[in-house]
Amino acid sequence: MIIDLKNVSWKRDGKWVLENISWQVKEKEHWCILGLNGSGKTTLLNLINGYIWPTKGEIEILGNKFGKTDLRKLRQSIGWVSSSLQQQLPNDEIAENIVLSGKFASIGLYDQTDEMDKEKADRILFELKCEHLKKRQYQTLSQGERQRILIARALMASPKLLILDEPCTGLDIISREHLLKMIEALTKQPEGPTLIYVTHHVEEVLPCFKKVLLLKNGVVFDSGSTTNLLNAERLSNFYQVPISINRNNGRTWIALKEKDTLTTHVLQ
Repeated sequence: MIIDLKNVSWKRDGKWVLENISWQVKEKEHWCILGLNGSGKTTLLNLINGYIWPTKGEIEILGNKFGKTDLRKLRQSIGWVSSSLQQQLPNDEIAENIVLSGKFASIGLYDQTDEMDKEKADRILFELKCEHLKKRQYQTLSQGERQRILIARALMASPKLLILDEPCTGLDIISREHLLKMIEALTKQPEGPTLIYVTHHVEEVLPCFKKVLLLKNGVVFDSGSTTNLLNAERLSNFYQVPISINRNNGRTWIALKEKDTLTTHVLQ
């Protein structure tokens, strides 16, 4: 089992941010976590990575039960790509060194690397179609290029679990589709990690994500087969507005059914 959460809750300032989350992810079972802003997605990721401790419940990641394992060591087997990480990286560092730093999960490259490390970094950059960026400074890269370098960095440690936290934020539609295509190819690699893709955009849920967790107001609204859950009735209940859907190339695109629905919903 890659992820095993049992009745996990987390409280902050006397308020429950997450309540009774039970969720299991098997190896190579790629999931998408879908939820609006404020649904608890980031808190859930912080719990999985051991950066915060559950108020109640049990967490087991990659067979390691929290309370009986070294979380610092466990994090070396988890790749996490997020906007907060992007902001911490030094702007004047070249992309190659950022990728190499992924071996040590460090912000900046301070440890010694060898030729095998550089060959691995080159291979990952080639597979992600960004080998031409290796000598470029991070600050000169576009948002889409930065995301590719961050994913390459995460893969440097050969993680068993890769979490992509809203990786398409800030991308134009062309850059987004290029990145999504790369992510889909990643799920097809025989030795690749189990992927958790986090988003609040339904259209980003690729066909490779066979399972989806719908998170709303800190609780699991529903979870299971993507095909069964991403339908007009279920999504209308999830968003509490009438939704129509259109399917194209295995992806789901949504729209509000009535012109004034959103205004009415906001005013309420």
